[in-house]
Amino acid sequence: MEKPIRVGAQRRRGRGTAVTGLVAAVAVLALTASGCVTVHGERAVVPSATKAEAARALKEFVTAFNAADKAYDPALDAGRVTGALGAVNQAGMKSRSVTYPGGNPRHVPLELTDVTYSIPKKAGWPRYFLADADPNRDRDGGPRDERWLLVFLRGGPTDVWKAGYLNAVPAAKAPKLKRDGDGHVSMLPASTEKLAQRPDGLPKSYSSYMQSGTPPVFGDGPHSSQWRDSRRRTSNLPGISTQWIDQPLDTGDFAPLAFAAQDGGALVFFTIRTYERQTAAGGVKLPVHPDVKPLLTGEVKTSLTKERVSAQAVLVPAAGGGAAAKTEILSRLAGLTTAKGA
Repeated sequence: MEKPIRVGAQRRRGRGTAVTGLVAAVAVLALTASGCVTVHGERAVVPSATKAEAARALKEFVTAFNAADKAYDPALDAGRVTGALGAVNQAGMKSRSVTYPGGNPRHVPLELTDVTYSIPKKAGWPRYFLADADPNRDRDGGPRDERWLLVFLRGGPTDVWKAGYLNAVPAAKAPKLKRDGDGHVSMLPASTEKLAQRPDGLPKSYSSYMQSGTPPVFGDGPHSSQWRDSRRRTSNLPGISTQWIDQPLDTGDFAPLAFAAQDGGALVFFTIRTYERQTAAGGVKLPVHPDVKPLLTGEVKTSLTKERVSAQAVLVPAAGGGAAAKTEILSRLAGLTTAKGA
């Protein structure tokens, strides 16, 4: 087991509140038939980062996040986020910069301690690693005890590490990843058939499930069956009807990522986009929340369409478990990104 590395100040238990750096060039030395040596730097299977680089990337992310959160200025952490987290973070900061022009009156600096880094080996780019940390924004020792899972991405040797996923999971369900003798984890191809669900099929499957309940591959819970029930109950309120459209978001920095688990399954991160369209009957005025107005284009007359990006962290069982082997949604981070009135 890789020894945890701590980042930030040590926290009191029970307290609750609501790399950069170039990777050292590594070459594979392959003897040819003639006895010559050939260098294949981009094809070398090497650790995506050192533990020192990963720790520095996390520290720089926290520093930028705290600055942006304190000032409500998206520019202050724009260079440290990407993918699903970037979409949610930047839109949220933009909205709050308008509703709170003086900055965040409730700012509490984020601290992440008891950090374990899960660093895979791979060839070429992009590269990834996972940080599993204890935040100072939960309540330790009970049902609200959480771990934060942050996936960092780096597109090339001159790029900085950026956080693409941030999901809070119950501490009791923090996944145990498979490690080799050096403590490195394994990433599975998005097209692997070794799991009950292919990682690259999860965005489409989840989008379909939220629309119709099929395919029935997700276990019941707050981010699956209960979320569908909540949408159904609010679809027809007096004078206002609501429709949802869910779509996969699975290219570039939004592509699904799968980390092999000890039990033969995988911890998978993936993203979808959801449109919520509200239509008002004659004479009914649609309410527009203050947090929506800064992201709104057009005039709200009879309809309001809100677009959200939703990032999921799920546990996918190994293949061969039959229909009873359901994918468990550990966490869902969703945030408003745009809105349009008509």
